[in-house]
Parts: sequence; C-alpha cells; structure tokens
Amino acid sequence: MRRREFLGILGGAAGWPVALKAQQAEPVRRVGFFSILGPDDPEAQARRAVFEQTLQQLGWTAGRDLRIETRLIGGDLDKVRRYAAELVALAPDVIFSTGSLPIGSLQQATRTIPIVFMNVPDPVGAGFVESMAHPGGNITGFSNFEYSMSGKWAELLKQIAPNMTRALVFRDPTSAAGIGQFAAVRSVAQSLGVELTPVDVRDTGQIERAVAAFARSGNGGVIVTTGGTAAHRKLIISLAARHNLPTVYPYRYYTIDGGLISYGPNTHDPVRRAAGYVDRILKGEKPADAGAGTDQVRTNRQSQDRKDARADHSAVAARHRRRGDRIITHMSAYDPKRTLRGRFTLQTRPAYRL
Repeated sequence: MRRREFLGILGGAAGWPVALKAQQAEPVRRVGFFSILGPDDPEAQARRAVFEQTLQQLGWTAGRDLRIETRLIGGDLDKVRRYAAELVALAPDVIFSTGSLPIGSLQQATRTIPIVFMNVPDPVGAGFVESMAHPGGNITGFSNFEYSMSGKWAELLKQIAPNMTRALVFRDPTSAAGIGQFAAVRSVAQSLGVELTPVDVRDTGQIERAVAAFARSGNGGVIVTTGGTAAHRKLIISLAARHNLPTVYPYRYYTIDGGLISYGPNTHDPVRRAAGYVDRILKGEKPADAGAGTDQVRTNRQSQDRKDARADHSAVAARHRRRGDRIITHMSAYDPKRTLRGRFTLQTRPAYRL
C-alpha cells in the first residue's frame, strides 16, 4: 500500500468518532412556556428565569438540547386562545402553563401534548384533571390554593379597616376557580357584616368605572382574587391608592408593585416543582402517571413595614404577624399531608387611613 493512500485512510478514520457522535446526539426538545402575565412583567421574567435555571440543574440547556417557546398574554385576554393554538401548532414535547385561563384554552386545543400547570386553585372542579392522585389525560401539575384561603382575605381586610362595611371583589366569573374563591369570600364576608360587589376582570375601562363608582360611598375596601387580575394589578393598585381604598391582594408581588397587603403562597417554588415534572415528561413519563398535587413546601412568613408608614400602624403590623401565624397553622392542620406554602406580607402606606 502506498504511503499516501495509507495516510488518507488514517485521516478518514480520525473523523469517524465525530460523525458517530453527531449521529448519536439527542435531538433538541421543545417546551412551551405559557403565562397570563405580559412580556414586560417582572414577575413573568422571574418565573421564566426560575424555570430555565431549574431545567438546567436537571441537565437541560436552552439553546443546546432545549428550545423554550414563550407566549406571554398580558392584559389582552383575546390572545389566550390564539397563543394556545400557536403553541399547540408548534408540537412541543410538553407545555408549562400558569393560571386557569391558559390551561382551559390549551385543553381545548390539544388532548395529546403533555401539559404541566401551576396556580390553578381547583383543577378537579375545572375539569382539567380527573383527580389529584390520578390526573388522567394529558394534564398534571400543582395547585397552590385552597378556597378556604380566599376567606382569609375578607378577614384581613376587616382587621385593617374595622369600619369597612362594603367590599369590591375582583374575580373571574367564567372559571371554576373564580367562582369558588368568590363563594369562600362571600361566606366569610356575611359573617363579618360586609356587603360584596363583584367585578369581572376583563378590560381596563370596566375596572376604572367599577372602582370609581364604588368609591363614591364610604366604608369600602377591595379584595383582589387570583383570577385574571395579575395582568391588571398596576392599574388596580393605582386606583385603590387614588380612591383611598384599603385592599388585600393574593400574592406578594402585588405589594412589591405598591399594594397595601397580601396573603398567599410563594409563586416561584411551584415553578421549580413544575420544571421537575417537565423534566420527567421529557424523559418519558406520562402526565397521567405524574400525580397532580398541592404545593407542599415549608411555610414562609414575611412582614414588612414601609419606612414612610405612620407610627400608629405598628400595632396593626404586629397583630397581623400573629394572625398570619395562626392562619398558616390552621391550614397545616387542615390536611397534614398537604401543607400549603404561604407568604404573608404586610405593607402599610400613609395614603390609606385605616
């Protein structure tokens, strides 16, 4: 054999491992990320970052073996069905979604693509899963709310505004979660002698008109439920401050944006747990085999007074710190196997005459 031919054979053989490695490389997996929040929303960006970081810790790297298709709705609810259809048309391996509205649209769009949810208060009542232990179908995930928590918003509002006799309640009447949360609030409000005025969260004009009309009479307060309110939270917070209405919100990030007080679960830990489910599905597990659950991470409590708050608000803060402890203890005792994670945040502002 000639020397030149021999070197040619060696050169070709050197390339075999590279070619073989390329053939054995796993294909890029596609994951949908669907949220009711808008693209410029800091909370949406934080959740997206937590989701990607958790998947990276589990061995997936966006841009290498993973492609994340993101659809963020914002305040335009007309986009929900369109974005759901777009994600399904991309045929991803799995879709992660937050909130009842996006899940409902995804369920109508596909019965085969695996879906992992979070922030859905009543997935069984909404018809998303057959049961928490055995979801069935193509949907599974985590519920971080029980309806009993919704009643605590009315109690807290009455505590910080003892003279309140009327409450405006922002809710979504089209979802099982919105109906259930409002029923829990109404049950507690009746025992406190508080008359409720429900308001549907659909567009900014309706929100502004409802708050302005409600504020014309005194002794009023506001309760913001989870259904569809997150995308409009800055508007609701500004209107509450403008009309001097004490308001209770469902998540801590509402108070970060200037809201008065919030009581509700942490919003990032469920993202981490949902990313774990996404990882399991990407590795071959079926959603029907991955039981849906209630967020069972340990309880956190946080209380924070603003530096510009009046000195006489300190007693209110202390009372609610204690009350937050009692509420969380009660929730844990309700079902020891499903301890909810709660974050209680109190922020007092001089704009509110409590």
